Amino acid sequence: MGMMDKMMEFMMGRMSKGEKEEMMGRMMDRFFADMTVDDKKKMMAEMMPKMMEGINMMGMMGGSQGECGMMGMMSKMMGGGQEGEMPAMPQMMREMIPRCLRMMLPNMPKEKRIDFVLNMVTTLVEQGCVGMSEEEKADFLAKVVEKIKI
Repeated sequence: MGMMDKMMEFMMGRMSKGEKEEMMGRMMDRFFADMTVDDKKKMMAEMMPKMMEGINMMGMMGGSQGECGMMGMMSKMMGGGQEGEMPAMPQMMREMIPRCLRMMLPNMPKEKRIDFVLNMVTTLVEQGCVGMSEEEKADFLAKVVEKIKI
């Protein structure tokens, strides 16, 4: 193990999960800052085959394997982990979606960006209110309006 590897292992070992996630977010923002949309598309096109290497596609589909295949994996990701803990997929999406939007929206044509944002805000408010009482909805909407005042 090289000196750099030892230093990284030492530093990472002392960081909490939250600190690691925060650092990763900052690093990703810096990494993508000078990339164009075409650069990002090219990178994704090059990464996909590498990410799919070695994956047994038949095994992923489930077949007679019950919970061992793709459906089982997705079920576990959408289901919960520990009691009171957010399931893995929603937790991951909650962090990734805002980051993706920060990178994507500035590069979108103004008219399409406006339509997209209006659609997203409507969806967020409608789905964010699911299961709320009228009083909770009013409080939620007041918080949304306060937050988006520019």
